[in-house]
Amino acid sequence: MIATLRGIIATVGVDEVVLECNGVGYGLRMTGTDTGLLQKNQEVHVYVYEHIKEDAHELYGFLSRETKKLFTQLLTVKNIGPKGAMTVLDIDQVPGVRQAIADGDVKKLQSAKGVGKRAAEQIVVELRDKVGIVASEQAEGVVSRGGLKKDDDALLGLVALGFSEADALETLADIDTSLSSEERIKQALKKR
Repeated sequence: MIATLRGIIATVGVDEVVLECNGVGYGLRMTGTDTGLLQKNQEVHVYVYEHIKEDAHELYGFLSRETKKLFTQLLTVKNIGPKGAMTVLDIDQVPGVRQAIADGDVKKLQSAKGVGKRAAEQIVVELRDKVGIVASEQAEGVVSRGGLKKDDDALLGLVALGFSEADALETLADIDTSLSSEERIKQALKKR
């Protein structure tokens, strides 16, 4: 297994570089953020993820260990492969992506090319507690920008009815919080 490479950048593309190490050129897929920091003939140390399948042997390179760690976490999400994980990493710097996951910011995650609403929700559900960041509003018991608390009865009711937390939050966002929980749930169900 290749864990790291040190060498000279031979070519830089939009999302790929060729790193020459002792006369061998390794093609590495990288995020646009990382390739934007590289120049031809620059010496670099790259953290590598090796992806081997029946018809391909691909190398993914990262300039920081933190980026590689988030990439491997994204790979644990159902239906997210290496290319999908790379597009998620391209939506922002690593701390911004981690914060989006922790905050349950499905819209930001959906901005990644090829990542739909369900995949974005799946990323949030599976990684929210694993990215190592406390959601900016969860620190005060708030789970959405709409100001809903984690123990909001309408939110809990919709989750019990099979809504994902992200869907429940989105559905309840424009419903008046002064209404009873039952009425809010009824209105949320009508919106679906």
